[in-house]
Amino acid sequence: MSDPFYHLVRFIGRPAFWLSSRPTILHADRLSRPGALLIAPNHLSPYDVPCLMASTRRTLDFVSVAEFFKKPLLARFLRGMNAFPLDRGRIDTGATRQILDRLARGRKVVMFPEGRIRRPDESLLAGADFKPSVVRLARLAAVPILPAVVLATGAYARPSAWLPLRKTRYAIAFGHPIPVPPTDDDTTPDSQTLTHLRQAYDSLYTELRDASHLSVTDSPWRPNRP
Repeated sequence: MSDPFYHLVRFIGRPAFWLSSRPTILHADRLSRPGALLIAPNHLSPYDVPCLMASTRRTLDFVSVAEFFKKPLLARFLRGMNAFPLDRGRIDTGATRQILDRLARGRKVVMFPEGRIRRPDESLLAGADFKPSVVRLARLAAVPILPAVVLATGAYARPSAWLPLRKTRYAIAFGHPIPVPPTDDDTTPDSQTLTHLRQAYDSLYTELRDASHLSVTDSPWRPNRP
């Protein structure tokens, strides 16, 4: 983990997004809340990560899939960028400890509760389920969950989207932190918090769609696009 390296990469890469895009960013100030946060965005493309980085000056730690860490050079880069792996194929106690440790240190950790990049029709924004483990982890760490909605970053899969024309559109909205009350059972997320989180996603999506005129179906991620 290296905050200076993270800041250097963001400093170098951020102009590419400034020059190529006209994003709609709502309520980025909500990340300024002091202390730890478990940030929980939807996930429609791999470009969600750099666009989230470009949307705030806050340092973010990302929970990433273990497959990305199988290549030594890429793994070294990701770890330098404050990312760490989560093995989706098993109960990953090491990743859980890492998340709780980062949060205990007051850091802002980004975890995609959908578990993977989803098609628009599979997205939580289209009413699909998301993994309740985000609530359990927030409760164990005694930190709030900050929901976020990200739209249309898949546009960056097109080479023309990187041209310095400020034409590429994407949108991000950050919600209010949702406190997670303690319970006697640390293994089962409480239904009330899950309901509040679902309502927050629906409300944020409506607000962001109205502000940006983008929707979950805009710029879907197509990794095999020629």
